Amino acid sequence: MIFSSLNINKEEKIHIQIQNHIKKEIDKGILKKGSKLPSTREVSKVLGISRNSVILAYENLENEGIIETFRGKGTFVAIEKEIKSDDFKVKWNNFIEDYGRLCEELDVVKTELPWKRGMISFKSIAPDESFFDLEEFKRAFLNVFSMEGDKLLNYGYAKGYKPLIEYIKEYMRKKGVLTDGKDILITNGFTEAFDILLSTLTKPNDVIACENPTHNTAIKIMKAHKLNIKPIKMDDDGINLDSLEETLKKYTPKIIYLIPSYHNPTGIVMDGEKRQNVYNICKKYKVPIIEDGFNEELVYSSSHVAPLIALSNMGNGVIYAGSFSKILFPGIRIGWIFADEKLINVLESVKRARNIHTSFIDQGIFHKYMESGSFKRYVKKIRKYYKDRYDFTIKTIEKYIPYDKVLGNGGLYIFVKINGLNTRDILKECYKRNVVFMPGDIFFINKEEKNWMRIGFSRTSEEEIEEGIKIIGEVIFSLKSKNN
Repeated sequence: MIFSSLNINKEEKIHIQIQNHIKKEIDKGILKKGSKLPSTREVSKVLGISRNSVILAYENLENEGIIETFRGKGTFVAIEKEIKSDDFKVKWNNFIEDYGRLCEELDVVKTELPWKRGMISFKSIAPDESFFDLEEFKRAFLNVFSMEGDKLLNYGYAKGYKPLIEYIKEYMRKKGVLTDGKDILITNGFTEAFDILLSTLTKPNDVIACENPTHNTAIKIMKAHKLNIKPIKMDDDGINLDSLEETLKKYTPKIIYLIPSYHNPTGIVMDGEKRQNVYNICKKYKVPIIEDGFNEELVYSSSHVAPLIALSNMGNGVIYAGSFSKILFPGIRIGWIFADEKLINVLESVKRARNIHTSFIDQGIFHKYMESGSFKRYVKKIRKYYKDRYDFTIKTIEKYIPYDKVLGNGGLYIFVKINGLNTRDILKECYKRNVVFMPGDIFFINKEEKNWMRIGFSRTSEEEIEEGIKIIGEVIFSLKSKNN
C-alpha cells in the first residue's frame, strides 16, 4: 500500500499532502506509468481521513495530467518519472582488465570485415541450415517434453542429462574408445569446454603447445588465459613430428592442444600411423593432450580414423573435447568433455560454479533426436552434399586461382596459399566487389603467415562459389601484375 508511509500532519491541508505524496512516489520510481492507485475509499480508510479529501486530491492530480481515471477500471498513473541528470557516472573503460581487453582485441566478429547483405561470403563454416530436419527436431521436442517436460524445465545436474551422457559414451565406444574409468561433462559447445579445461588445468604463463596454424577460437582462449603458447609447425599431412618432439623436449609444456581430424583451418586429417607417433611422443615426455574432435563426421576421401584418445586404451593422458556444432544445430550449443572420471569430478564443480548446467531441455531434445536415428540419416545426406560442394570448390579454385598450395581432406573449408601476396590486400580489393573470405593470418599464433586464406563453402551455392572464386582470382592476377 503506497500510503502506508504517509503520516498526516495538522499544519498542511490533507488533500495537498496526498497529492505531494503521490508525486514523490512517482519521482522515486515506486509508482510508474500505468500503476493502479488504490480507490478513494481504501485511502480514506487506511489514513483515517475524510474520503472527500482523497477525492479532491485525485481530482487535482487528474487536472494536472498526472493521473487518469477510467470508469469501472480505476485510477492510474499517467506520467513517467522525470529523468534527472545524475553525477554518478563511471568511466568503465578504466575498470576493464586484461582479460576483457584481450577478448575484445581477439574478437574476429568485431575486428574482421563484416558480411553485408548481397555479398558472397566464404567466411562461415557453419552448416547449411536448409538441411536441418526440422520435423524430426519438432518430433523429438514433443516426445521428450510430453514424457519429462516438468523435470527438464527445472534445475538439472552440472554434469549433464544422464541419457545424453550415456548416448555419448556409446558414441565414443563406437569410435574405438575404452570408456572404463572415464566420464563425461556436458558443456555449452567446444568453446566452454576448452575454457573450463584451461581454467582448471593451467595458470598464467604456463606453457601450452599447439599446431600452427590452429583454431582461432582456441588461440583467443589461450591468450585470454595468458598462457605461453609454443607453436608447432605443420606439414601437408599434419603436425611435424620433429618439431613436436623438439618443442616438448625443450619447453616441457603443461599440456598440448591438437586437432587431428579435419583440422581447422587446414582441413588436414592426420593418418593413423602419424597419430600413433604423436601419441607416443606426448607419452614419452608426459605431456597430456587435449584433443579437439572437430568435424569428425565429415570425412569425404578416406575411411574414418580413430581419435587419439582411442590409442590411450586404459590410460588417461588424453582429454577429448567434442561437439556436433559444426554439422548439426550449432544454435543449441551442445558439447562435451570426455576424460578421466576423477578429472571430470573436478570439472563438474567448475561448471556448477560458472553457470550451474547446460540447458537441460536442449540436452533432452538433442538426445531424443540423436536416439531416434535422425542424426545418422542426416549425416548420410549431408556427407554427399558437402562432398559435392567440396569437389566443386576445389575444381573452381584450380580453374581461377593461381595458388601455391591447397589443403583440405574434408570438413567445410579449404586452406589456400598464395605466394607473393598478403591475403589481406586481396581481401581488401575483393570486399569492394562484394566478396569476403577469412584471411589466414588469424589462425597463426602470432599472425606471422600472411599469404593464406580460408575458403568456407558450406553456405554458398555453386553459382556463388563460381562467381566468388573467379573474382578472387581476378584480384590476385591484378595485384600480381601491379607488383611486377
